[in-house]
Amino acid sequence: MELIFQSKIITMTTQEIADRFYVLAQEGKFDEIQDELYAQDVKSIEPEGSPWPAVQGMEAIKEKSVQFNEMVEEMYSGFTDKPIVSGNTFACRMGFDAKMKGRERGMMEEIALYQVKDGKIVSEQFFM
Repeated sequence: MELIFQSKIITMTTQEIADRFYVLAQEGKFDEIQDELYAQDVKSIEPEGSPWPAVQGMEAIKEKSVQFNEMVEEMYSGFTDKPIVSGNTFACRMGFDAKMKGRERGMMEEIALYQVKDGKIVSEQFFM
């Protein structure tokens, strides 16, 4: 994300992006995270066995989000832990308690790893 201050473009650091990600995640604003913090050609890699292949680009990631939401029968709660930043990456533990269509209610937890370049998230990868 870039801010213009007195004709200068200021690029957010990885720490600033991680902090903003955390604030928005606590409010459940994952669409806003994507719109504000992701690069247009962002890559997304799901864990092995996921119903989604690796995808690239905002359009593909947004479609993956729509498909996931269509699988949810009821969402009871969710969480995102405070990110840990190292260099141009940050990671956080995320999860939710939900009833997926055709399944029993259950908890899902994963580690999400994000790579930042030029003030935008350029990749996300999830580990279960």
